[in-house]
Amino acid sequence: MNIPRIPHSAALLAVAAVTWLPGAIAAEGTALKPAEVSIPFVDHNNIRDWQADGKEGVWIQDQRRAWYYAKLLGPCIGLDWALSIGFITGGAAGQLDRFSSILVPEEGRCQITSLTRSDPPPPSVKKKKKHKVTDEKAAKPD
Repeated sequence: MNIPRIPHSAALLAVAAVTWLPGAIAAEGTALKPAEVSIPFVDHNNIRDWQADGKEGVWIQDQRRAWYYAKLLGPCIGLDWALSIGFITGGAAGQLDRFSSILVPEEGRCQITSLTRSDPPPPSVKKKKKHKVTDEKAAKPD
């Protein structure tokens, strides 16, 4: 009886494919995590603008108009309604990073867990407009 022989290189190729394939599939399923960054000189007015993403995070724009996204540890009460926020820097003085916090007036502190570069906030997230005076007596002096 003639049994066909598999060439030695073909057998090695089959073994390599079987051992490599599960790792390749696992690598496809895991998304790359964005690199952590920091914003320097926050204590010297280096923040130009910010926009809340509900209660879960905030987009931050620096003076060079670069956008960042700060993901928070948990829901930050009052962030979605705040007209102003403060930044409490973490490890390095004056540097906003993943060890920093956001201070919401009248509500408290919200811990940042991740700070990464980002695209600008989507147009669906609208910035709150400042309140206008609607009382005619207050608007016009007598």
